[in-house]
Amino acid sequence: MSGGKRAATRTTSQTAESQTVESRSASLGSFPLLKGERIWSGAEFTWVNISLAIATWAFLVGGSTALLVGFQQGLAAMIIGNAIGLSIMVLASVVASQRHGGEQYTMLRPVFGLVGVGILVFTVILITEMGWSSLLSIMVGRAVTQVSNEAFGTDFGPESVMVTVVSLAAIAAAWWILSRGPVMIGRFNKFIAPGLVVITAGLMVFLVLNTSWDALMTASPLAPFEDSRLNFMLAVEFNVGVGFSWYPVMGSLARLTKSPKAATWPAFGGLFIATVIAQAVGMGAALTLGDSDPTVWMMPFGGPLLGGAILLFIAFANITSTSSIVYSTVLALRHSSGNLLARTPWPLLCAGFFVLPAILAFFPGFMYEQFMVFVTISGAFLSAMCGAIIVDYFVMRRQHLHLPDMFTPGAASRYHFTGGVNWAGLAAVTAGAVFYLSIYNPVTLETLPVFSYTTASLPAALLAGAVYYLLASLAYKWRNLGGFRDVPETTPVNTISNNAVKDHA
Repeated sequence: MSGGKRAATRTTSQTAESQTVESRSASLGSFPLLKGERIWSGAEFTWVNISLAIATWAFLVGGSTALLVGFQQGLAAMIIGNAIGLSIMVLASVVASQRHGGEQYTMLRPVFGLVGVGILVFTVILITEMGWSSLLSIMVGRAVTQVSNEAFGTDFGPESVMVTVVSLAAIAAAWWILSRGPVMIGRFNKFIAPGLVVITAGLMVFLVLNTSWDALMTASPLAPFEDSRLNFMLAVEFNVGVGFSWYPVMGSLARLTKSPKAATWPAFGGLFIATVIAQAVGMGAALTLGDSDPTVWMMPFGGPLLGGAILLFIAFANITSTSSIVYSTVLALRHSSGNLLARTPWPLLCAGFFVLPAILAFFPGFMYEQFMVFVTISGAFLSAMCGAIIVDYFVMRRQHLHLPDMFTPGAASRYHFTGGVNWAGLAAVTAGAVFYLSIYNPVTLETLPVFSYTTASLPAALLAGAVYYLLASLAYKWRNLGGFRDVPETTPVNTISNNAVKDHA
């Protein structure tokens, strides 16, 4: 090879490496992504969402639904609940982030203020995502030990030390994938998602072929209450909470897509279809085999070889799911902490997130026992957040934001409000969550009569939106504060320069 060709090859390699580094840096930063920095097509984002949706926890949701209702009512509860939760969640998280290219929690500064976003991130979002991360890692531990018991004759219990050891290994693997950014996550999901689709479809066929249809349709719930209407609405509310549970991750993932169509429909459709199918399989298996834990029923369901292979594959999918859901949360921690974590290396920041999930891995029974309570309580706060966000972005601002002011420090930003907090936003979240818990207490299972007709999430989201509109109008809009009355001047993300944003900041 001539010297010129070697130089050209070396230059091309350096350019490609530079572009990769720049893309990775952009995807880990808070500044809006430009068109050339978007890495996912609609198909790729669909696979990401399918991989997220079809993890062992989706089968656990189906099995938990079987505690309350039979197959027909359970399927209806899944469809209704996920449709409600996902519709509101997509509007609150995906649309603004994709349109403006901004990191999800940066886009919340007009709703809650810079400090207000930090308060929510370090409380509601952090606790929610740490809970899901610990659950997913523990499920990996249970899956692997179940396969070991069947294949090698070991006798590891569901709360044994080996479950903790494997859970910690799963956390380490998730950290390794996450530390390399969303590009690595996308690469894994290209292979994981199609495999999960095949496995889920196969399990559904296997369920139909090996179970009498009449037996499935007439199977009794595992642990219902006396009131059938209450059972159904509890199942619906549980699945609404599952739909809302996607909120902390969807916006920051959607901003990596190349167009609004590539973000919105894959976010809703990919999650909805994959989730309902996986949950239906889990529910059917739980009703016919009598156990809601997929790490228990999948071995007798698929046999030693097939069931073991499926469990191991889905266990690995849980690891990639953990990486995907933690990505946006770690971004939020960095961007919401001011200068505290701004210069912390990305791998170290990711490692810090996993400290609490690693501690919870030493108590593998805790998250299983409190699974439904955890989902519904997190849903109380997330539904209220979504209600306030939708009213701010779609009703009061009509989808117009001033991007440079997102990054302008202090009182110079129109989104500074009072001490960096939009108190209307925090008050709305508080009011909505309290209203939710007054309608339905997931710890005591006490409900008001209205719960049997409306669920708790929908009224909570509506009330939070109404409270936000009223307080934001009185405190800010009528006083010409907070950018509510500005002439729309959104700069298309395809033409804005990150340097321009930085210069303005």
